[in-house]
Amino acid sequence: MTVAEPLDLLEAGRKRNCYFSNPRRIHMERVQVQFDDVVFGRRSIRGYKPDPVPKALIEEILALAMRSPSSMNTQPWNFTVVSGEPLDRIRAGNTERNLAGVPHSREFRIGQAFAGQHRERQVGVAKQLFAAMGIEREDKEGRQDWVLRGFRQFDAPVCVIITYDRELADSDDTAFDCGAVTTALVNAAWSRGLGAVINSQGIMQSPVVREHAQIPDDQVIMKAVALGWPDEDFPANAVVSERKRVEEAARFLGFDD
Repeated sequence: MTVAEPLDLLEAGRKRNCYFSNPRRIHMERVQVQFDDVVFGRRSIRGYKPDPVPKALIEEILALAMRSPSSMNTQPWNFTVVSGEPLDRIRAGNTERNLAGVPHSREFRIGQAFAGQHRERQVGVAKQLFAAMGIEREDKEGRQDWVLRGFRQFDAPVCVIITYDRELADSDDTAFDCGAVTTALVNAAWSRGLGAVINSQGIMQSPVVREHAQIPDDQVIMKAVALGWPDEDFPANAVVSERKRVEEAARFLGFDD
């Protein structure tokens, strides 16, 4: 890996037809990571240092993420980036409502409970995480605390709430596009040394999120991303979830071999 100056990054972007709107925002030193290293190296980070994340760095990450393709260039996504006291109010409200047994109120369709191979994958990663954290099957208190971490945005210093324009709510392309930009967001964050985890629990109590994040009525709350500097000593951060093999997921037609 090499360290590049801002103008070097700008020139590299130009050669790739990718322009930084404000090169002054680019940090004076940057470890440039190869694309494969980001994709294969990225992990979902569920434990964070309390250190703040500079606003300029988050803007840079969002600028990269928003180069994602979208259906007919509609770009339906919007982002509300929350930190500090507003985020603490969301954490507290989520926790209070969940402990009180208030039903979840996510604003997007979640479908039926997973079954078959999809349930097996869900259980598989849960077993990996619980094993890393030393949470036994009969440890109800430990399991409850783990669940509540998700509602607290995993205690990350930053939460990025992804919303989309309500007038596009009837289109499945909208959710697809939001998934693309969110994937790009977590990869861009990783390339800059930040950790992230895509988090549905954090927006399950949508009235809390809508109130304290001041989400306007013309937006639908889609997902949240917890964001911050990874805590290397947090055991679950070392977990690498398994993936299907290419042979399981892909079919090739019309090829010679």
